Amino acid sequence: MTPQDALTTRSLMAPHAVLMVDDEPQACKWFARLYGTEFTVFTASGVDEALALLVQRGHEVAVLLTDYAMPGRDGVALLGEVRRLYPHVARVLVSAYADKDVAMSAVNQGQVEKILEKPMEESLTRQILREAIAMSQERARQQQLIERRATALRETLGFLAHEVTSPLATVRGYLEAMRERHRDTPDGQQGMAYIEQQKPGDVLFMIEAAQRRATYAQSLVSTFVQSARDASRGDATASLLASELVRAVQEEYPFEPGEADWLSTSATADFTLPGRRDLLYLVLCTLVKNALIALRASPPAQPRLSIELCRAAPAPGGPGQAAMVVSDNGPGIPPEVLQRLMVEPVTTRAASGGSGMGVLFCHRVVTSLGGSIEIRSTLGEGVTVTLFFPNAQDTPAEETR
Repeated sequence: MTPQDALTTRSLMAPHAVLMVDDEPQACKWFARLYGTEFTVFTASGVDEALALLVQRGHEVAVLLTDYAMPGRDGVALLGEVRRLYPHVARVLVSAYADKDVAMSAVNQGQVEKILEKPMEESLTRQILREAIAMSQERARQQQLIERRATALRETLGFLAHEVTSPLATVRGYLEAMRERHRDTPDGQQGMAYIEQQKPGDVLFMIEAAQRRATYAQSLVSTFVQSARDASRGDATASLLASELVRAVQEEYPFEPGEADWLSTSATADFTLPGRRDLLYLVLCTLVKNALIALRASPPAQPRLSIELCRAAPAPGGPGQAAMVVSDNGPGIPPEVLQRLMVEPVTTRAASGGSGMGVLFCHRVVTSLGGSIEIRSTLGEGVTVTLFFPNAQDTPAEETR
């Protein structure tokens, strides 16, 4: 296939055809012969035939051009059905002078967008069809964009729900444990609560751990709420420094006691991140969580987790790009798992609630921003995940905080 053939194939995937509906066979033949040299033309002899054709080829049809007066259901009825079932299709009514009141009524009801009077003047008809096709293709593009955004939103909210559920389940577990250990207040000591400890300090440990996880869950929800508020105000370009994102995770992630000491950060190059804070915050939290889980499962003598902001090249010898590197010295990822991580949900922690969606989610977010992810691992030596942001804006050193 030549590049031109590929371009033609892609263009044909968009709505491009004109559906002419008229109960007079000669009118359909005349229209197809006259305009078929410029447009792809389908014809139908009535409302039912037109709707049956749309069921099969509605994604190809950009313009419906229909006569008003037809046996059975008329053209306005067809336009109403098409408006409801195929919103991307531009709707044109062909009417005689005697049908003018009906045509205006259809316009007022929103059933029709353009009107052609009989007899149709060729140059005007061609111009209207060109404009209608362009309108339809823009509608289809916007509809696809909305559908993609809706799909991404559903996936994001699903993943967010999973991430929030885990800390909240831990909080619930601690609360249930404290409830089981609650003891009746001795006589004469009203206003005091007694919770039995299995060892000194374990109640305080549960309270602090529950507080950390509740704070983390709240931060996840809050960042999405703030993003929604920004979007409602039209503030879609609010800048976020990569160093600010790292600092937020350092301060808000619910590290277990001592785990925060495993984390080190460095910034040889700071940059302004593309995209929304909520998604990128969840991406970085996910990578930190995965590293911590691996380090807990098989702790080395000195566990290490690092986040580095730098410039790196996705390919040897290529130009450097803004990059965020998350690495640990845990047990590493088996090669057979590593090669599937960004292709399908795969996890080595299914028994403990792992879904395998974390890396897939991170990959989707970063690639949607024009970036890429590289994951390298050697068994027994840890994992390094690099997020590349080619569209990020470098920040001068004096602006970095």
